[in-house]
Amino acid sequence: MKNRFHRRLLYTMLIVLDRAFLLIPYNIALDIGKFFGGLIFILLGKYRRLTKNHLRSALGASMDEKEISRIAQSVFVNLAMGFTEVLSLPKIKNRLDTIIELKGVEKVDKILQEGKGMIAVSGHLGNWELIPMYFAYRGYSSNVVARPVYYEKYDEWVSFLRKSMGVNVIYRTDSPKKLLRLLKDNEILGILADQDIDSIEGVFVDFFGKKARTSTAPVKLAMASGAPIVPIFIIRNGKKHTMVVEDPIRVERSVDREKAVLSYTQIWSDVLESYIRKYPQQWVWMHRRWKSRPPQSTPSYNIKE
Repeated sequence: MKNRFHRRLLYTMLIVLDRAFLLIPYNIALDIGKFFGGLIFILLGKYRRLTKNHLRSALGASMDEKEISRIAQSVFVNLAMGFTEVLSLPKIKNRLDTIIELKGVEKVDKILQEGKGMIAVSGHLGNWELIPMYFAYRGYSSNVVARPVYYEKYDEWVSFLRKSMGVNVIYRTDSPKKLLRLLKDNEILGILADQDIDSIEGVFVDFFGKKARTSTAPVKLAMASGAPIVPIFIIRNGKKHTMVVEDPIRVERSVDREKAVLSYTQIWSDVLESYIRKYPQQWVWMHRRWKSRPPQSTPSYNIKE
């Protein structure tokens, strides 16, 4: 009952904020989000410490404690500003091109000309929610694989928001055939695959020098469909964003399946890591990315060996 009341209270607060931010000019709303991000950093000691610990473990050799604290605070500010942007979407949905610069769109067009669809893989970096929304805004068929939120009202709110922006939502619990059908129809399928989630299949790959359990879904879908994996990231530049489309990763079907899954998962994970290293203040360091422990002997493959 206590948890149920807590959820209802948070949902009510969300709806109040949703309505309030529609009345506030966009730039002022972002300033408010920036302020509350700094405040939340101070108040949420557990997640502040977790963020710092993960930063220290992954990047501590290259920075001092003062820099770690600065980056940790920026992580919270980025998330709060991103939340503010999501709440403000109804006001900016028809002018996303004024706040987002897309680099590499020609790669997307060339890939879709092949007729096998595209698996857009990304991480919780920048304001990742804007990636599929911007592609839908540009006229592409945009789909995302989402994790169900087990509070129905909140899940309905998130799904409605995405669909109102032209994004089709598929849940991880849906049949893989549904995902393959979208790729067969030459559509874009977006997957966030940078978290350690027990309920999905994964392999252990190197991530910031440590083994991290990582989803195999992008590679397995690529093997089954022939669609390339395309890393796409969105980077905050103050109140605007730059979205970058990386070169496609083409999965060879002729090699050993187990070896391919591990190797190609490592390849796109390396691309993600390179972006996080460049923009550490924009990734969700409070997530327990390395919570799962690998077996004592975890194989490591290089597809080019």
